[in-house]
Amino acid sequence: MLELIQIANDPAFARRCDALGGFRLFVDLERLGKAERQAGRSTFISAHALDDVARVRQVLRQSKLMVRVNPLNSGTAAEVDAVVAQGADLLMLPMFTQAHDLREFAALVRGRAPIVPLLETGAALECLEDWIATPGLTEVYVGLNDLHLSLGHRFMFEPLALRLVDRVARAAHRQGLRFGFGGIARVDEGQLPGRDVLAEHLRLGSGSVILSRTFHRGDAGDAFEAEVAKLRQAEAELAQRTPAQVDADTARIAGIIQRIAAGAAA
Repeated sequence: MLELIQIANDPAFARRCDALGGFRLFVDLERLGKAERQAGRSTFISAHALDDVARVRQVLRQSKLMVRVNPLNSGTAAEVDAVVAQGADLLMLPMFTQAHDLREFAALVRGRAPIVPLLETGAALECLEDWIATPGLTEVYVGLNDLHLSLGHRFMFEPLALRLVDRVARAAHRQGLRFGFGGIARVDEGQLPGRDVLAEHLRLGSGSVILSRTFHRGDAGDAFEAEVAKLRQAEAELAQRTPAQVDADTARIAGIIQRIAAGAAA
């Protein structure tokens, strides 16, 4: 079963996720350079703060709490110390470009929490084999939004159609690490529907996926829980596919991605 990663700093909502099981909560402290990288795009930049780490950690009973810190900088040591003290279970490092970045980060963490490198630059992809064995890593997560921008692609899922994500999955599995990628919309929503994204997660042996904002967009009542249930049902159905069906889905999904990218280019 995929671990569903929910970005949240609201303890009440975090408690709802925790009650469902199979979740990882995610407090996002990244700020440095993010607005400039994603200028002009309808991407979300969180307003989470350090105190949110402890507030969310306090309500969790079965879910892990992951915290994304800022890219490596002169203040990283202090930030890591503060986040660990607040109760983070995992630390995510964004926007690294070389093996040295991860090794320096691991030296600052000193084994106090597992590390999740967020692969979202072309440079990090190119030197994948140089850093994949860094001590302290627990999972490799591919951030498709910034990665596709770094590679000059026109649609977020192009690295998936081009089998670049396959390469990362194979490297992570060889190293005995968990692996995840991208975000996922509700099952029947999104330019690339959530069901198709889910199909690719199962094909690649992914262990986690970030839920997009569509899952929690202010719907009344228990809409969030209902949409998570639909995702779980789709996951169970897709897991029953034959190898031939998986191959057919993979080719069809790549075609969809290529057509969307071509339309964006036009």
